Amino acid sequence: MFAIFTRLADWLAYGIFGLDPASSLGHAVHFFIEDVTKIFFLLSVIVFAIGYFRSMLTPERVRKVVAGRSRAVSYPMAVGLGAVTPFCSCSSVPLFIGFLEAGIPLGVTMAFLIASPMINEVAVVVLAAAVGWKVAALYVFAGLSVGIVGGLVIEYFKLEKWVEDYVWKIRMGETNIQQTSTTFKDKLIYSWGQVKEIVGKIWIYVLVGIALGAVLHGFVPQEFFLKYASADNLFAVPSAVIIGIPLYSNATGVIPIVEALMAKGVPIGTVLALMMSVAAISLPEIIILRKVLKPKLIATFTGILFVAFIGVGYLFNALLI
Repeated sequence: MFAIFTRLADWLAYGIFGLDPASSLGHAVHFFIEDVTKIFFLLSVIVFAIGYFRSMLTPERVRKVVAGRSRAVSYPMAVGLGAVTPFCSCSSVPLFIGFLEAGIPLGVTMAFLIASPMINEVAVVVLAAAVGWKVAALYVFAGLSVGIVGGLVIEYFKLEKWVEDYVWKIRMGETNIQQTSTTFKDKLIYSWGQVKEIVGKIWIYVLVGIALGAVLHGFVPQEFFLKYASADNLFAVPSAVIIGIPLYSNATGVIPIVEALMAKGVPIGTVLALMMSVAAISLPEIIILRKVLKPKLIATFTGILFVAFIGVGYLFNALLI
């Protein structure tokens, strides 16, 4: 299905630009062209399709679906909805307030907020196209598990006292909730608007990610990664998580880097730890959550994710070597 992008990259890199297929520059440029065309094509198609689905699934509807469920049901449901409802960061605060106002436990709410930025349909499909469905499935499984475990830990320690006091007093009706489109035409307009909005917001991160992936693919020798990022290096996974935190992007933007690292032989656990760190722990997200969470809960939230990502990295490296 994606051979057309490979052929296009062959034609441009080796035919039009006249680069040597065996050279580092040739490999890098070919990687860049192929991934730019493939990822932006997939982004546009998938975001349009998901936008149509999201036109029927508003934050208010998500809140009502989760409210009133038992914990055995609400936790899996919360992370599942978080995975299929990639609301933007600006929705985090009203969603957070709405969940708590509806009586949904703090742990379930945090599980949703963990899963939502880390997993979304667009990233999963693009990841599968880049490195295969096995890796994509492992990423989804790990992300859902981290969401549930993180939420359970927060609930176990009863950290409600570290939520800002005003949150417990505000009403959901005071927040800005997206309205559901009703007609087929409205849904198409909304879907196309989602393509323009989402691709317009993340295109620079995707390009930067592809450029970094191209450099890693073409110019960094495989021996470097085998020496410093192999499963035998106990510090490789924690280092990947630490490196990922300041790399503000989303799950889609980091996929070209994941693709390049895996091609160089970096273990899957280390790669997944990096991807989760980039997607789920970012300074902008923390700044937004500071509006509703006290510093102690933000530190606890970040610490739980940091430890969980390292655990995921070590576990998958041990299981899949």
